[in-house]
Amino acid sequence: MPDTDWGTLITQLIWLLFFIMIFTGANQKIQMKLWSIDIRNKLSIIKRYIDEDHARIENILKNLGVQTPSVLIKRANNFFTIDPVTIEPTDIIKRMEHLIRTSDKSFRKLVSLYLPNLDKHERSLVETSISILSTLNLIYKVIKHYLISSEKENNWVLLMQLELIMPQIMKLVETYHEALDPFTTGKPIGDGAGPLIAHRIIEDGRVVSKKVVEDTSITEVWLDDRRIFVIKAEGPGSNVGRPGYILAKLVDELRGSVDLIITIDAALKLESEERGEIAEGVGAAIGDPGPEKIAIERAATKYGIPLRALVVKMDLGDAIYTMKKDIYEACERAYEYVRKLVKELTTPKSTIIIAGIGNTMGVPG
Repeated sequence: MPDTDWGTLITQLIWLLFFIMIFTGANQKIQMKLWSIDIRNKLSIIKRYIDEDHARIENILKNLGVQTPSVLIKRANNFFTIDPVTIEPTDIIKRMEHLIRTSDKSFRKLVSLYLPNLDKHERSLVETSISILSTLNLIYKVIKHYLISSEKENNWVLLMQLELIMPQIMKLVETYHEALDPFTTGKPIGDGAGPLIAHRIIEDGRVVSKKVVEDTSITEVWLDDRRIFVIKAEGPGSNVGRPGYILAKLVDELRGSVDLIITIDAALKLESEERGEIAEGVGAAIGDPGPEKIAIERAATKYGIPLRALVVKMDLGDAIYTMKKDIYEACERAYEYVRKLVKELTTPKSTIIIAGIGNTMGVPG
């Protein structure tokens, strides 16, 4: 048989096989199997990260005197908070705030039961480390749930969607996994940009008074011939405080005699933006679920106080890893930027509130 006939026959067989696969759905089943294998491989990587972090935290807890660290970790991993009802929006902020505060207090109490003699700043590092492990564990369980569901129901669309977002999920998982180091050692992180800038203002100003309310410090200083109240989470533990609530309370105590409010925070950058880029704007720069942010907005609106924001751009990894040199340098530039804004927007003898928003781990005061 001529070579051309063999070529034609092979081509026909390939086309025949192709049509059989299409009509029987075999190609789809093969594709699903390949997706499933890839997702399971990535799940095994996530499980390895979880096991490594679990062992690391367990060793830390043992060294701190916890007899049954696995019990504490298991209870923390299964701890959850149910969102408030949103179909009826009346008093939703109050309900959300109550649930958030109850959740925070309950989690802290859980950890303090096992570590009653530990300093609160050190205990905050343990709490955050366990929270990171809980987040990784939740991601793992959710992915596995959708994988098993799609296989059971032969749902190739669901499996395809899961496969397509796995690279983003793996990036998120690796970010949290690597973030455990600073939270177990107490090193400053990128999210501490706001508190660090606030601390620089306190350092360069003449301190008049300082008090701590609900894990949040309020320091009155004179700087550049202005009266400035600096609000930040109390350091140097892993703590974000209650800056919105404290700011609103302070504005009421001052009877609205405030000329300017500035909030400073880290902000997620776009891929097209440079790390450490500084931007100014209007509004409350704070990334909470709602209660703290709305407290700032209401206080400013009630008394007609200008509300300005300053952010330092970074990605998620920068925010929860040990603070990089260029982020620190950006904080120094942002500090000078804040002083420039204060001089531009107010006159001498003015009263200003500056809130450094973010996790104050490793930042004193």
